[in-house]
Formats: sequence, C-alpha cells, structure tokens
Amino acid sequence: MNDTAPKDPGGEARVRASFAAQGLMETLGASLVSVSPGLVEIALPASRAVSQQHGFVHAGAIASIADSAAGYAALTLMPPGAGVLTAEFKINLLAPGIGERIVARGRVVKAGRTLTLAQTDVFAVRDGTEKQIALLTATLMTVAGRDRVSD
Repeated sequence: MNDTAPKDPGGEARVRASFAAQGLMETLGASLVSVSPGLVEIALPASRAVSQQHGFVHAGAIASIADSAAGYAALTLMPPGAGVLTAEFKINLLAPGIGERIVARGRVVKAGRTLTLAQTDVFAVRDGTEKQIALLTATLMTVAGRDRVSD
C-alpha cells in the first residue's frame, strides 16, 4: 500500500455511517466488524436467507460483502467530502461458502488520487477455523462534487 495516511480524521465514522445506510448490507444481515486506514472487515452470518440451492452461501452474497469491503477500505483513505464507487471488480470463487459465517477483509493495494486498487480475501468460518473461499480485486473511483455520492 503506498499511502495509508487517512486524509479525513472523521473517516471511520464516515465509513460506519455509509455502511449503516446500505440497504443491501442490512438485507443480507452483514455487519461492519472493523475499520482502520486502508483496511475493512465485514461479516455475514450464514443462513438460509443468503443460501443457494445446495445450501452454500450464495456467490452473490459473497461478492456483495467483498465489494463493500474493498470499497470501504478505499474510502478510508479518501479526502473529506469524497465518495467511492466501484469501477470494476473480478472475483475468483475458490471453494463453497460453508460455515457459520463469511468474513470479507478488504485492503487497499494502491491508493491514487482518482483510482484505487483494492483486494478482498473472503473466508468461511467453520468450527472456529477459517478457509479462504474467494478473492476479489477491485478498482474504485474517488468521486467528488457529485450529488448523492459524498459518503
């Protein structure tokens, strides 16, 4: 990571408020576990509500928390008044989502003025043991001066 110095002293509170405003995270039952400069962790309890037909946690739910973890990790390093939007992401699904909960740990790889590259490692937690089940890479865009996009 090239610059882990937060540009907004209220960055953690801003991330937490933005996360709380996300309807999808609430619908999924996801929670924001930790926030620090360039790093964010989101957890999702495994339940029937987020399962696919074989009983695994659905890839869509996994991708959603992974994308949010990457985006919020990027936001922690953005200036006050800026918002974050995902420009693109790629996810590799490595194993089925089997466990009591899914944990997505997003981290900034390179923070730029306009574009930030982030990565999220996603783990299934089963009987206290973590197993990596997905890897997401994302390009996030800093958005400033745009209505409704100032997280």
